[in-house]
Amino acid sequence: MQIAQELHNVVWGPWTMVLLLGTGLWFTIRSGGFQIRRLPLWWSRTVGNLWNTKDEGVAAVTPFQSVCTALAATIGTGNIVGVATALTAGGAGALFWMWLSALVGMMTAYAETSLGQRYRYRKPDGQWMCGPMIYMERGVGCPMLGILYAVFAVAASFGMGSMVQSNAISTVLEADAGIPLPASGMVITLLVAVIILGGVGRIARVTERLVPVSAGIYLLSALIVIISCRRVLPEVFGRIWTEAWSPGAAGGGIAGFLMSRGVRYGVSRGVFSNEAGLGSLAVLHGAAEHTTPEEQGMWAMFEVFFDTIVICTLTALVILCIQCESGIPAGSDGAVLTAYCFSQKLGSLGKILVSGSMATFAFATIIAWYYLGAQTAEYLTRRMGRSGCGRWYVCLYLAAVFAGCVCKLELVWLLSDLWNGLMAFPNLLALWLLSAQVDFPS
Repeated sequence: MQIAQELHNVVWGPWTMVLLLGTGLWFTIRSGGFQIRRLPLWWSRTVGNLWNTKDEGVAAVTPFQSVCTALAATIGTGNIVGVATALTAGGAGALFWMWLSALVGMMTAYAETSLGQRYRYRKPDGQWMCGPMIYMERGVGCPMLGILYAVFAVAASFGMGSMVQSNAISTVLEADAGIPLPASGMVITLLVAVIILGGVGRIARVTERLVPVSAGIYLLSALIVIISCRRVLPEVFGRIWTEAWSPGAAGGGIAGFLMSRGVRYGVSRGVFSNEAGLGSLAVLHGAAEHTTPEEQGMWAMFEVFFDTIVICTLTALVILCIQCESGIPAGSDGAVLTAYCFSQKLGSLGKILVSGSMATFAFATIIAWYYLGAQTAEYLTRRMGRSGCGRWYVCLYLAAVFAGCVCKLELVWLLSDLWNGLMAFPNLLALWLLSAQVDFPS
């Protein structure tokens, strides 16, 4: 446990913050601030074009379905548990750094997703193979870098993608409905199996229905709480700005500033939530048909915007508003803290909404991360001279889902965050090497 903690501290050290923010800033400069300057363009090409999307047939995965699958992977426990933890550990200023990481991360997401589309190819069965490991192999010309990324991604799929998420669902069901962990584990595992065994088409159809509804309910509930606390909003935003620039106990100077709790927790929780820089969005957009690298890149920008600047911000404002208005119990953190804050304005319904949202978000994340893990596992087996990952990955993934429901996961949480961080390093290196090949709409 101690070794894992030390490795975690190294991986998520100040150099990681510099690398993540620096990569996003580089693509922001290269694009001339595309995410801000051309906001009307990318908004009209994404959200503004939803009602013009044509049905491409049952077998095809539409661009919108790919977006919902990507959002399913990114909108999860990080939007509830991660935000509460960031505010508890890093103060209100952590939200400012989540905004900044999302703003520059939008361009990182654009770059990795458009490169994934540029280098993807069809497998013999007609399905797409896409992701950072492909542009590392075909673009950078370094298959070993792709193998390294795939190893980290497969490990992360068993941790953050399955065990951590299923644990969140079973814990909620036990606390709120009294359902024993083994019973909920069997039901959750069965439901996941039914969906993922139907292939990418079934995963896309489920996320297309699940994500908009669950996110919409959570968004509306949060807005009700925030509007009811509107008189303290000026104080809340004042705290966010003031505490964002406080180095805290880390000391002064650039090093102290980068090690300050607000920066570390804001950036790391922002990345944990929206996954910009990890390369996962490049995989999750790989199945979209009848699209272009630029279009999918803009959808990836929207996902980072919606995940962090919308959903995470709403969670944070609910917590900070209640904290300023009436205070919060000492020692509260995570989902408990978020549920408490919602319940102050919505009563018992608030707790139900938080619990239900967390369970729904987590379930959507499980099925989306299966696709990501299966793609990277298949890449690994192909590099070893075998055809496909077959049944072994499915069995291991479902076993991880069940194990997450019935086991204590302190070490798994730590290792999962570690694997997530390690995914970023080969991916960011490839983005820098291929940055000249990233094109932006005129």
